[in-house]
Amino acid sequence: MGRLRRLILFFRRYYRNMGLRVVLYALSSLLAAFLGPLGAAWINDLLDIEMTFSSVLPVLTILASSMLAVSTFSLNIMVAAHRAAANATTPRVHRILLEDTTTQSVLAAFIGAFVYSLSSIILYRAGFYREEAALLVMGLTILVVLGVVFSLLRWISHLTTLGSVDESLRVAQARAEETLTEIARHPRHGARPLSDLTDWPDDAVKIPAPSSGFVQLVDIGQLHECIGASERLRIDVRAGMHVLEGAPVAEVTGSPSDDLVSSLSDAFTIGDTRSQDQDAEFGLTVLAESASRALSPGINDPGTAIQALCLLKSLLWHYARTEPDEDAELSDRVFAGFADPEHLVDAAFRSIARDGAGTIEVAKHLRRALAELAKCGDPSLEAAVRDMADLAMAYSKSAGLLDQELEELREINV
Repeated sequence: MGRLRRLILFFRRYYRNMGLRVVLYALSSLLAAFLGPLGAAWINDLLDIEMTFSSVLPVLTILASSMLAVSTFSLNIMVAAHRAAANATTPRVHRILLEDTTTQSVLAAFIGAFVYSLSSIILYRAGFYREEAALLVMGLTILVVLGVVFSLLRWISHLTTLGSVDESLRVAQARAEETLTEIARHPRHGARPLSDLTDWPDDAVKIPAPSSGFVQLVDIGQLHECIGASERLRIDVRAGMHVLEGAPVAEVTGSPSDDLVSSLSDAFTIGDTRSQDQDAEFGLTVLAESASRALSPGINDPGTAIQALCLLKSLLWHYARTEPDEDAELSDRVFAGFADPEHLVDAAFRSIARDGAGTIEVAKHLRRALAELAKCGDPSLEAAVRDMADLAMAYSKSAGLLDQELEELREINV
């Protein structure tokens, strides 16, 4: 049930792991060691080129020494840029920037080239490479060098924006949009809505959280496969919530064994930090915190707050207008809640309404944004937006704005 979506989610989660890409470079040198004797004769006859390792080793040595320096220097740049971005926006943006595929691809290419060249030298000195494999190794080395050159060009272009406020907000918006679109299309990730539960037994068995931390991922497919066809399971938490070890995160009917309870508990991925894989509110919170930080007295940058506000407006607008996937396969045994529009609106705008209440430019942009979202076509989101508009007006009244400024806000009809 939902195996393709689970595979895609797994790929998205680990594709951003730079170590995985470096391992692939190291494997290429091992493949050359094992496949070299098999294909060397055919390649040499096809190309009619004689080559020995005395020609290849200098290239590998230069590549290893230069890539070590480039990798170290690039990592220092990345750390400094992420620190600057965190200071300018919010510390939470650092976790999103770590998943930036451009930075990871470039650094993986540099580190991978170093690992490839070093491992190739070691394998040759250890006697794993035969002399006839020299042409194959040179071909792989040329491909690696071309990859490094291409990565250098990407890195130079990427450095012009890395660590800037604009780039940090753009990356945060892109990741948030990816998560919100997936949630809009699959609101409960394959589970049925709680409204489909007509009754629930009082003796249902509670499923404990495997550890304390934030709920990062709920594997609906694993839950579906673990319980029997006649049983039902109700999920009581959602991604982004903080739970304590042993606290109930779900309930299941029937008389499950201890092993089954343990398997059901393992379907909940708990971590020390929040993750955007299924957490609809995290990306919105990052942008909202960036706006609040810009509005602090020490920074006093309403322009950045307005920019973040516009991004939040766009995210919720597209979320509201994304149609759910009617053909998606739903579990007939697992039931869960979904992202509450009130929580989404609160995560996006409450802190801006509070911290920007005394700045008329921000207050007007916020009210205009809420007025536009009040026409999104989603009744529940529209109701949450109107409630937020009332709260924002109350904040502005208590923030000491002039009567004329308050009247300007009232003229924007939400």
